[in-house]
This record gives sequence, structure tokens and C-alpha cells, in this order.
Amino acid sequence: FTREGLAELMRIKNEARGRIEEYARWSNTATFHAGERPWGVNADCAFPCATQNEVEERDAQLMASNGVRACVEGANMPCTDAAAEHFKANGVMFGPAKAANAGGVATSALEMAQNSQRLSWEREEVDARLHGIMKNVFKSCVNSAEEYGHPGDFQYGANIAGFLKVAGAMEEQGWC
Repeated sequence: FTREGLAELMRIKNEARGRIEEYARWSNTATFHAGERPWGVNADCAFPCATQNEVEERDAQLMASNGVRACVEGANMPCTDAAAEHFKANGVMFGPAKAANAGGVATSALEMAQNSQRLSWEREEVDARLHGIMKNVFKSCVNSAEEYGHPGDFQYGANIAGFLKVAGAMEEQGWC
């Protein structure tokens, strides 16, 4: 994948509002498999981004056997629990939606902050703030997983970090 390829893919999706198969027609290396699930393709990383529970355990098995080393959810829980467990049990790094998608929530919060202060930040400032937020999300997942006895399990770490954040807020509000 090249910068030129990324630029063309972004043009097709963002400007022409085209389909991914248009990119495959443009590219010399990409393939498009109409009507098929993409999980049988050899790859280093997978980013399921469509619907909840689209990746089942058999898909996770296929991805792991095809060399996928990381699966990062780009939608709301596209992997079933069984798929996530298969990834983790077989050495495939699993990035859960609640951590991987924190960028979307953070971007909305940054937008609200700008609006409430009647500010307009440059793109670079928004990107820098978002980058810092996502680094903190990652660190929270890693540190929580390690602290509670599950090193390397980003899903476990994200669950613990999220719980601790909510519990802390409840405590500050006097709820417990």
C-alpha cells in the first residue's frame, strides 16, 4: 500500500462517495471479492468495521491461520466473544472497540470544547490533542491489564480502565 494508493482510496470514498471495488479496479495489487466475507485473505492486520457480531469464531480461526497478527475493531463490537477469545488464545493482538473507537468519542468531545469556548482549532492542534488522548487510552488499557493480572489483554484492560473511570466519577459525585 502506498501514499498514492491511500490518496486514491480517500478520493474514491470521501469525494466520489464510491465503493471499495472502484479502488480494486484502479489498483494493480488490490482485489475485491463481491459477495464474499474478506476474512480469508492473507493479511497482517484486520479491521472489521461493518456490523456487530460480523466476525465469528470460524472467521477468527481463518484469519489466525492466514497470518493475521492483529485484529482491531473499527465498529461497535464486530467480533463475537468467541472470536475475541480465539484471537487472544492464539497470539493475535485484539484491539477492542471500546478502546479502538475512543477516537470518535474524543473527537466529538474536542468539537464540543471548541464550540463551548467559541474557538476554532487548526487541524494540527485537533490531531495533536486526539493523538494524546489515544496514547492515554492505550496506556490505560496496558497498565490496567498488567495491574490486574492480565498483561497484554487489551480487552480486559479496557474493561477495567473503563470501570475504574466510571467508579471514580460516581464516587466524586457522591454515589458511593
